[in-house]
Amino acid sequence: MPSRAARARRSAAVCAPAALAILAIGLWGLDRGGMWRDEAVTFQVGRRTVPQIWRLLHDVDVVHGLYYLLMHAVLTVHPGEVVLRLPSVCAAAVTAALVAALGARLLRPRAGLWAGLLYAVTPMVGHYAQEGRSYALVAAGATGATLLFVRAVQGGSWWAYGTVLGLTCWLHEFAVLLLLAHAVSLALARTGARVWRGWGRACGAVVLSLLPMILVSRSQAAQVAWLRRPTAATAEGLWRGFLGQESGVYWVCLVLALLGLAGLAGRRGELTCAGVALPLAVVPPVTLMLASQFSPLYVDRYVLYALSGAPLLVAAGAERAAGVVGRLRSGGRPRRHPLLVPPPQVVTLAGVLAVALALLHHIPLLRADRSPDTRPDDLAAVSRVAARELAPGDPVLFLPAQTRNAALTYPGAFRGTRDVALVEGAAASGTLYGREAGPGELRRRLARLDRVWVVADQALLAGRWTPRNPTERAKLAVLDQQFAGREEVVRDGVTVRLYARRG
Repeated sequence: MPSRAARARRSAAVCAPAALAILAIGLWGLDRGGMWRDEAVTFQVGRRTVPQIWRLLHDVDVVHGLYYLLMHAVLTVHPGEVVLRLPSVCAAAVTAALVAALGARLLRPRAGLWAGLLYAVTPMVGHYAQEGRSYALVAAGATGATLLFVRAVQGGSWWAYGTVLGLTCWLHEFAVLLLLAHAVSLALARTGARVWRGWGRACGAVVLSLLPMILVSRSQAAQVAWLRRPTAATAEGLWRGFLGQESGVYWVCLVLALLGLAGLAGRRGELTCAGVALPLAVVPPVTLMLASQFSPLYVDRYVLYALSGAPLLVAAGAERAAGVVGRLRSGGRPRRHPLLVPPPQVVTLAGVLAVALALLHHIPLLRADRSPDTRPDDLAAVSRVAARELAPGDPVLFLPAQTRNAALTYPGAFRGTRDVALVEGAAASGTLYGREAGPGELRRRLARLDRVWVVADQALLAGRWTPRNPTERAKLAVLDQQFAGREEVVRDGVTVRLYARRG
């Protein structure tokens, strides 16, 4: 049984990364003053009633259903931008602690401390810790499932592992790729039949529980039709995101991670840190990228949970390097000399200072990430333009319908205006953006107007892409044939433009 001092060291190794993730990374600049489109969807869906959310999931976003129900409970407490992101902040802190716990269990407490701290200061972690989406929670669930996997192999409960992984997959179905990573870990460890049977039962339960979501999500595949095939540059960008986007940090971490691979296979039936971390970091992204060569499904946030393996590899390499340096300084003598071999506390502190140096290199990236400009759009900025330009009674046309997200998220800016195309509201229709009139009815409505404000995707107005929906095509055709653009304001890819009838 571990001594009280050993338990204290392990607890400190686990708690310090969590505290850093919350205080220094997660809460810093959490209120950006605006939501982007995906966060806005979370915000407006989370504020619907449970029956309305359930109805929506039959049409779109079933892969986020559990997350929307969770956020419904959270936003009931207080519907605001900061509260929207707090679950992700807490999830990032929990993940940092779980990474540290994995390192402490598979190596030693100081290696766990290094791994957890390195996870906490990685810019990619900081980015998704401040997003009102499910990906930070998925990372926490996947890392927790990996820790339970290690415990199960060492004699713990497979059902605890299966339950946590099953719930994580319901937060996002691509977390099921974690099963492949764990299978590779078992193969590297050369475990016996008893372990494989326990893992197989848990695996079957997870997949079986996920079947309803898989069947429904296949019918909603059009939602990801915008995705493109990943390339070698995509893979390199993801690996840099895992190890550190700043070049100096990236190369040091890469060398240490490669050094950590020296302990990939341990004794028969025994999991090693590298044997768990490498499959976790590599197998889910590579699998999804390969599958996306046939049917594009890959986005880096879908495999954010795989990042947990990277700092563990780096910590394993740092631990190995510390051992090599100690042996070289002692000249191979079995007895330690205090002047030749630094005490463990000094080695631990050196690792912590190295992570602090990495954080200093990452501060410009982390600071820039706190700006709304780092997101694809800023709906708060669009709403401010609308509040300034639009007056009560003004007709408004959203092109495409997704740009109505600004009005759904910040309704005060559009209060009193007339939505020309809308037939039924978003919540009432069980859709994300409401149900619009057909092409014929839309043309009749526009024919009665001499002027109309258009909130539009700038790329669409510029002709850089063409909508497939006939109603969207009708909007474009009528504006082009019967109206002329007058004044306009552009904010983050969204144009607010006044159109007046020609002549």
